[in-house]
Amino acid sequence: MNTKNNLIILRAAEGIGNQLFMFANAFALSKKYNYKLLIDDTSGYFKKKNRIRSFELDKFIKDINIANDNFKFDSYLKDFKRKIQKRIDPFLSTKKFYIEDTNSAKKTFFKKINLQNFSNLIFLEGHFESEYYFIDYSNDIKELILLDKNSLEMNNKYINSLINSNSISICIRQNRYSEGKFKNDQRSLRFTKDTISYVNRAVNYIKSKVSNPKFFIWSNDFNNLREYFSEDDYVFIDNKINKPLNDFNLFNYSKHFIVGPTSFHWWGAWLNNNPNKICIRPKDLNPSNNANFWPEKWISI
Repeated sequence: MNTKNNLIILRAAEGIGNQLFMFANAFALSKKYNYKLLIDDTSGYFKKKNRIRSFELDKFIKDINIANDNFKFDSYLKDFKRKIQKRIDPFLSTKKFYIEDTNSAKKTFFKKINLQNFSNLIFLEGHFESEYYFIDYSNDIKELILLDKNSLEMNNKYINSLINSNSISICIRQNRYSEGKFKNDQRSLRFTKDTISYVNRAVNYIKSKVSNPKFFIWSNDFNNLREYFSEDDYVFIDNKINKPLNDFNLFNYSKHFIVGPTSFHWWGAWLNNNPNKICIRPKDLNPSNNANFWPEKWISI
């Protein structure tokens, strides 16, 4: 099969953690079915409600191919045409749109994808937040995710501390439900408190397994966190320059992870190459709609 005539167009959307899940799934499908992968970097962001996020895959992955404008739906007119095509698509013998399945509660779950009855042009939409979608191509994906070195602080002050200690990476996402159109500050506060409670349980577990652990905290907002975590016992990773990229880069140097309920930290832990790493994840906190979000091998606390 000639890949020049077979294209998967991935509609990128949401933040970088979500974008990485979308890319990993699309990459695995392109390899399995011998399609060329192109990234639609604009259709998921042109509406005002989606502009709190931006396309960032090109800063995290080398050699991605951006789709031409004729494969994008990045205006209201083109988006209307897309909606019409999606309604017609299920009735066609050869389909163009693969949309992630959701149940009646809008929850998702891992479902094996079969593209046998699809056309040579496939538009792929969904989050696909489970390693089951791409586990067979893990090594290839890990080689592709290379950060833009021009945006990194290669002499970052935290690197030596992470390398020269039994470093434990902790990530606490704040304001989770206080962004976007439907803000809920009280729900955000409950989410933060539940995360902190989980972190404290996980810290106790780590202390029973790791000698002389040193705890490092990443966060999108450090406001009030020092009330819960003494600076004598914890290091706050507070990058000022290109924060997302430099935060993500530092995950490489951590020895172990108390993985926060955030896809950003999920990827930091998953990509880390320490063969002896301990990865702890929350038992009752899932930042994704996907029931299979957490890897089975990670310790549930």
